[in-house]
Amino acid sequence: MWSDTKITAQLGIKYPIIQAGMAGNTTPELVASVSNSGGLGTIGAGYFSSEKLAEEIDKVKLLTTQPFAVNLFVPSKKHIKRAQVDLMNAWLNPYRRALDLEQPVVNLSETQQLEQQIDILIEKRVPIVSFTFGIPDVHLIRKMHEHHMIVMGTATSVEEAIVNEEAGIDIIVTQGSEAGGHRGSFLKQEDGEYPMIGSISLVPQVADAVSIPVVAAGGIMDGRGVLASLILGASGVQMGTAFLTSQESGADIAYKQAILNSTETSTVLTNAFSGKMARGIRNDFVDYLSTFRGEVPEYPIQNQLTSAIRKASTANHDHSLMSLWSGQTPRLATSRKANEVVESIVQQIEDMRFQS
Repeated sequence: MWSDTKITAQLGIKYPIIQAGMAGNTTPELVASVSNSGGLGTIGAGYFSSEKLAEEIDKVKLLTTQPFAVNLFVPSKKHIKRAQVDLMNAWLNPYRRALDLEQPVVNLSETQQLEQQIDILIEKRVPIVSFTFGIPDVHLIRKMHEHHMIVMGTATSVEEAIVNEEAGIDIIVTQGSEAGGHRGSFLKQEDGEYPMIGSISLVPQVADAVSIPVVAAGGIMDGRGVLASLILGASGVQMGTAFLTSQESGADIAYKQAILNSTETSTVLTNAFSGKMARGIRNDFVDYLSTFRGEVPEYPIQNQLTSAIRKASTANHDHSLMSLWSGQTPRLATSRKANEVVESIVQQIEDMRFQS
């Protein structure tokens, strides 16, 4: 059976389909629906406080008895450059005045937050945790393993995949350049840039380079993408945009419509919203920051500087200032229930398997 892979056995799921942890856009209903349908739902907890994380886990547990995961961000260890922040604030203040917003205070407390989040996962007996933006410290990986948690990492190159395996990560999500949202890259290349490798090249090379299971991510929207990924050597797939427009998704209606009305040429890579490169639909905010001649503050600083602007835009259902993260396959996006997305994928694969 196509669904009998290393990760279905390891994660205790029926189908090798993982819903990506889309921070800010997952809901307990979405996570539970995917898990109840045989896939692996994921709580996107990157921006959660400890209290919010505990609350979200409890809500998911009320809706499903199946395995689910929590996605967390690895601390970036950046430093605030005051002149850089002041210059960016000068550029953002016109938006803040128009939206009646105050200038935010930047803080860098990610390391302590991550350790608190992991303690909550242990307390709540969450079976699976995934990480992006790097690899957690070895002592944290060891701590999670001691509590029988499966730890998943993210890689955008073979080198990053190998480092994940050496650190003790159990499963690697290979994020191709087609993927929507933030790049999970953490090792720069010789030219100082981060990797941008498409999934059809990345997946088989990573699968050959490591001994642990590989999950393909990036532009996968239907059964064709899932089956192709398995053929390339992946043990499963991680899908974000396909679930982002589902009825249970927490994305604003204007955000969902922007994806549904987009094409394969609509997305760009930008660091305008967060300071970290991410793929999303081009809009007025991206265009405005593209004319900025200074250095955009790195994540999480820029993310904090633009947060209130993005939230106000969402409250007004105005997609011109939203971070519209999307992969490169929006033409295949649909507005339906999450369980119907999973069922459709399974049916497509079954139909392809039995075609003459």
